[in-house]
Amino acid sequence: MVISKFLQVTIAGACLSTLLWFGDSVKAQMSVSPLVIEAKTERSEAKGIVTITNTSNAPSRVRIYAEPFTYHRDTGFQTLPSSPNDLTPYLQFSPRELTIQPGESRRVRLIGNLAPNLPEGEYRAVIFNETLRDTQDAAGNNVSLVARVGVTFYVRKGNIAPKLAVDGASFNTEQKKIQLLVRNSGKATTRPNLNWTLRRGATVVKTGVVEANGIVAESERNFVLNYADNEPTITPGAYEVSGELVWGDDKSKTKFPFKVNVTVPSQTTASSEANNKK
Repeated sequence: MVISKFLQVTIAGACLSTLLWFGDSVKAQMSVSPLVIEAKTERSEAKGIVTITNTSNAPSRVRIYAEPFTYHRDTGFQTLPSSPNDLTPYLQFSPRELTIQPGESRRVRLIGNLAPNLPEGEYRAVIFNETLRDTQDAAGNNVSLVARVGVTFYVRKGNIAPKLAVDGASFNTEQKKIQLLVRNSGKATTRPNLNWTLRRGATVVKTGVVEANGIVAESERNFVLNYADNEPTITPGAYEVSGELVWGDDKSKTKFPFKVNVTVPSQTTASSEANNKK
């Protein structure tokens, strides 16, 4: 008897960087570029182009559709049923379905036509490029792989910009790492890097960089300090985290220095706090 299995894999712009695989037999069959498009309206219109390449040795059927999205404070990228910043009612793209031959690239044109009476702000959507492929795993079972590659499309109306600050630090009891709460009080999304130094008194304990994470307009996001899992656990006590947030392109980079205090609890206290959250 042949067992049918179904696996869905999603990759979203500025969210994930690699596809997850089902064993060694299922690999990425599609390349999409760019994964992030930012555009400013001109006469209420903004444009973008997505290039899809079939990297497999067989024809690939692709379906294209759009959904509103946001970045959650803790979990990151997520789609939404609706949003006041939803671009999809004003979004046009063509084609919506296509077959791409092996090694061939096709372009999808995106046009955002914003209504003139819309207030100034940012409107966004994720454009999913979805392929369905039947294959087999190592055990000979049939596997249907649905691979979705998401391109995030941001359209800005008016003279808007992000505005970032670090609101504080806390200890993540699940990951057993320190996290910084970063707030974007501006009206535009950005993807900052975070350079950090952890000190206990005058002693530097660790340093590192948190690579770009998306923070949508008027929201907040926890940045977990990414010291290696195999490093010794930070001992309980009082610490200081300092550094800077960096965002923007090379011509107009913005740097925001910060310094916050954080207490790493004892294992007993951390376990008690974790149980209280359940």
